[in-house]
Amino acid sequence: MKTLQQTKPKQNFISAFLLLFILFSCAQEPDRQIEIRGIYGHPKPLWDKGYSLPDLGINAVFVHGGSIDSALMERAKSEGIKVYAEFATLNGLNYVEEHPEAWAINEKGEQVEAASWFMGVCPTEPGFREYRFSQLRKLLNDYDISGVWMDYVHWHAQFEEPQPILPETCFCNHCLTTFSKEKNLEIQGGSTAEKAQWILQNKDKEWRDWRCAVILDWSVQIRKIIDEQKPGTLLGLYHCPWTDEEFDGARRRILGLDYDLLRDVFDVFSPMVYHARMGREPAWVEENIRWFCKRLEIKNGASPKVWPIVQAYNNPYTISSGEFETVLKGGIAEKSSGAMMFTTNAIAEDEEKIEVVKKVYHGISQ
Repeated sequence: MKTLQQTKPKQNFISAFLLLFILFSCAQEPDRQIEIRGIYGHPKPLWDKGYSLPDLGINAVFVHGGSIDSALMERAKSEGIKVYAEFATLNGLNYVEEHPEAWAINEKGEQVEAASWFMGVCPTEPGFREYRFSQLRKLLNDYDISGVWMDYVHWHAQFEEPQPILPETCFCNHCLTTFSKEKNLEIQGGSTAEKAQWILQNKDKEWRDWRCAVILDWSVQIRKIIDEQKPGTLLGLYHCPWTDEEFDGARRRILGLDYDLLRDVFDVFSPMVYHARMGREPAWVEENIRWFCKRLEIKNGASPKVWPIVQAYNNPYTISSGEFETVLKGGIAEKSSGAMMFTTNAIAEDEEKIEVVKKVYHGISQ
């Protein structure tokens, strides 16, 4: 017969093993859930064809804030659909023409030209900031939306091209004065061009860090307005999907997007993985989403979440249904918990793409 002294070590070992098992189990992530099966754009083209959104497996609509009205909200509610508003944050089109003080200035001291189809704006111009913040307050007051998705959140540039347009901005008086004050330095040079060259040659790191801080401040201020006016409303970000190294680090260096700064501000990140527009292969979408989820250390069931937006729109060529299926499935790779496609109309006009939406969305909603 075993003595007490002989059995005790074995009991201690079993107890320790059970404790470690319990602790390990508690530390495991919850199973991944695909929460959002979305579309980008007003649902009218699908509704006009006789579809209800749940028929297609869709449970969320992302739509430009200016396109939201009571009729959209009422029908979406009747179908159990969440509505998220795109908020065109730093798009200066039509604003800078009437308010030249908000026009972004390049390193030559000249007003920038439109970057492809995008016209940016000076992010530090006080009048524009108040203009956008007032628009946001009105949007939140008028409609019971589920979230606000900041769009065009970068300094003037264009990343939705195989060869992106990456100008150096903004060297207007607002930016130069604010940069000088916040970094406690005296900018050398007489003309704007001379000052810009001095900064780029002597204070490049400080300049890049400051520009990222400006984008962060926009995000924090919008977060604050939402939390004050409509607590519980999600804040999302449509953003350039480049890795840290692509185009010589231009996502941070030129656009001002620093993931490490923005990670704690947003509830959801929506990488704009427009493969065709950006000259990539369809398989790139999944590759990028896997990279991004690991880069931000995304966890199942935790904030921030990842809900990419993929391309269905036929530009610069016709996106086949097979290609669309590849990118839509790629958008829900890794730790992504949702997806949407650009645009609703591109789906509605193509019955084969409608069938892809049904197949993929109903497949992940089971």
